[in-house]
Amino acid sequence: MATKWVYLFKEGNADMRNLLGGKGANLAEMTNLGLPVPQGFTITTEACTQYYEDGRKINDEIQGQIMEYIAKIEEINGKKFGDKENPLLVSVRSGARASMPGMMDTILNLGLNEDVVEVLAKKSGNPRWAWDCYRRFIQMFSDVVMEVGKKYFEELIDKMKEEKGVTQDVELDADDLKELANQFKAEYKAKIGEDFPSDPKVQLMEAIKAVFRSWDNPRANVYRRDNDIPYSWGTAVNVQPMAFGNMGETSGTGVAFTRDPATGEKKLMGEFLMNAQGEDVVAGVRTPQKIEQLAEVMPEVFEQFKGVCAKLENHYRDMQDMEFTIEDRKLYMLQTRNGKRTAQAALKIACDLVDEGMRTPQEAVAMIDPRNLDTLLHPQFDAKALKAATPMGKGLGASPGAACGKVVFTAEDAKEWGASGEKVVLVRLETSPEDIEGMKAAQGILTVRGGMTSHAAVVARGMGTCCVSGCGDIKMDEANKKFELAGKTFHEGDFISIDGSTGNIYEGIIPTVDATIAGEFGRIMAWADEFRKLKVRTNADTPADAKKARELGAEGIGLCRTEHMFFEADRIAAFREMICADTVEEREEALEKILPYQQGDFEKLYEALEGCPVTIRFLDPPLHEFVPTEEEDIEKLAKAQNKSVEDIKALIDSLHEFNPMMGHRGCRLAVTYPEIAKMQTKAVIRAAINVQKAHADWTVKPEIMIPLVCDIKELKFVKKVVVETADAEIAAAGANLQYEVGTMIEIPRAALTADEIANEADFFCFGTNDLTQMTFGFSRDDAGKFLDAYYDTKIFENDPFAKLDQTGVGKLMETAIKLGKPVNDKLHIGICGEHGGDPSSVEFCHKIGLDYVSCSPFRVPIARLAAAQAAIAESRQ
Repeated sequence: MATKWVYLFKEGNADMRNLLGGKGANLAEMTNLGLPVPQGFTITTEACTQYYEDGRKINDEIQGQIMEYIAKIEEINGKKFGDKENPLLVSVRSGARASMPGMMDTILNLGLNEDVVEVLAKKSGNPRWAWDCYRRFIQMFSDVVMEVGKKYFEELIDKMKEEKGVTQDVELDADDLKELANQFKAEYKAKIGEDFPSDPKVQLMEAIKAVFRSWDNPRANVYRRDNDIPYSWGTAVNVQPMAFGNMGETSGTGVAFTRDPATGEKKLMGEFLMNAQGEDVVAGVRTPQKIEQLAEVMPEVFEQFKGVCAKLENHYRDMQDMEFTIEDRKLYMLQTRNGKRTAQAALKIACDLVDEGMRTPQEAVAMIDPRNLDTLLHPQFDAKALKAATPMGKGLGASPGAACGKVVFTAEDAKEWGASGEKVVLVRLETSPEDIEGMKAAQGILTVRGGMTSHAAVVARGMGTCCVSGCGDIKMDEANKKFELAGKTFHEGDFISIDGSTGNIYEGIIPTVDATIAGEFGRIMAWADEFRKLKVRTNADTPADAKKARELGAEGIGLCRTEHMFFEADRIAAFREMICADTVEEREEALEKILPYQQGDFEKLYEALEGCPVTIRFLDPPLHEFVPTEEEDIEKLAKAQNKSVEDIKALIDSLHEFNPMMGHRGCRLAVTYPEIAKMQTKAVIRAAINVQKAHADWTVKPEIMIPLVCDIKELKFVKKVVVETADAEIAAAGANLQYEVGTMIEIPRAALTADEIANEADFFCFGTNDLTQMTFGFSRDDAGKFLDAYYDTKIFENDPFAKLDQTGVGKLMETAIKLGKPVNDKLHIGICGEHGGDPSSVEFCHKIGLDYVSCSPFRVPIARLAAAQAAIAESRQ
């Protein structure tokens, strides 16, 4: 049977999201609910995938079905493409199954040509409107479909306004707009080398191709990578008859949310513009009115709209983000979707929906994007400092958080300055989707134009980046990289601070403080903890980190990197002495000096964890990381060691390795210098005995982790050193202390021989940073240089160091579990690489049966929520 590539809205429903995309499925659902939706059709996501398989061509079968469906919507709407009596104009929009605001392309007013525009001008008695539609269409089609930059057209508009002595587009009359349309067509011909297409069906096919093509544009690819959206999904295309919001003062267009997307408060939020088209509201070209003002402008439409909002929210049982147009006092719904929201709003809405009886706690937990929680834990301005500061300007608080940094004016500069460690605030007239990488690199974003639904606002909220939009008081001079506000000029590199919650803008730097967590956070987390099966630990090397992680719900330490404790001035000297030692005795003498420091550190960590398990990894990096590089420090070391500078330099050279990542490190150090493992064991055990004595009600049970094991004999050798030392310490203290010795699985050979290693290990912990490195043969410090080429060529969709490679690295993990568990039924298994805080990786860890994940302190809530969602998803299968 032939594939069905095209569906009328009335043929679909909300459950067909994978095929019709989010927008298409929701248009179908609104149609089924009897809402006023202009009736069109959706070209499926499968057609998009087919377009790429066919070498970026729309094949004859798909083209044939599109033509057939054009005839169907002409009949439904009583209008025809290119008709002299009743011409049909359509919008062509993308709609992937996951919402990607502003990432792909839209074309409005398609179907216009010289003849049709005259017909519309005459029939409507409104030639200004007809020519306004035509000039917009030429501009959009040229920009989106033919990739002629829109700046050329903007320049022509600005020139025309200057000649006429006006400031707003709406002040141009029909003749001006007709003249502009002709100038635009001439510009098109100059750039493309042929006339602007006049056949509506040619226009439509080109527009559909452009939407398919935009699935693979650079900004969409970056967005997909950040949001775990697979390339293979493709986008659907929605072709919908136009509803005109730019027909005069009885028409308009708007965007609204059923609850406040910044706070979650249950009230209608939104903006509209009279005599405008959709992109005017989002692009921020004119400053819109608040949705409640529609009650004064058109009370009956406002009442109808409120009813639609209530119906949609009750139907979807979630906060809705809707686009609508009013054409000559008649309301049309163009889209609805579950609205993007800040983390605070997400938690409040989820809890409120439970309290309103619309959702169960499980559903509430499943609704929240774990990555969003990051923003909750991000700094806010210090309240005292904020009180003392006077704002120099105010925009809209579009995305919460506090940001301060140096002013930059382009996305490229933001990216470049950010990469070199500078904190920057990106200041733009308005952002466009091309700016996404710069927006990611910035601490905050400030725009002159645009409302709460502008590109900057929506994208910043999604990324959890602080954003203030629409500060119209700024006099911008992008070309010379400066702006004026409150009578003062700010140049590139000057410091400003912005508050994404209030919209306030301040000169200079205002200190920030750590965020405090609201009541709804506690409720959601309590539910999450009830549903999840995975334990969540933290990677922490300092008591402060451990304490923070405990506050955020960590149930232990999954990784303490002991080498981080050696870098303080008084310690590094003793450590370097150990490296320079010529005999075992000299080495032991130097290690004796380090022992009390290590012991003190471990005592503080056990205290911070209050009897929860603490996994301590023994020394891992190669010794060359600890030797001095500065001439002054080398001389100091030589003096302390009674050696010549040349001797020390020769020693340093001898430690140099061609590939230190695979060199003399991890358990290999303990094999060469068992005295290092002895000293660390003494520190771990003595600290545990002391803390256990001080807290009789705690069970202090250290877990000693031997890194980089690849053979059972290695583990056996180092474990013997550890066990003999530990048992002697416990006996000498007359204590009763339990401890475990396990290993880090970070070399493929260890995973493949896990059945042997499990005989000697009390636990396994996957060090997926190194396991990924060893499995791919990529150096994680250098992979960034070439991974972009891998993304561009679609060899990879993600950075394997950020998102666990479930196919390769994941298979090694599964193999280790399957081999290890039957040999040792007490074996507990965790993960402590960076992947432990990535939601999709946490879900995978749940699936393969890990006992716990461990991640950095601020990612602990993310991991708790992701673990709960994995358990809920499994229970629904």
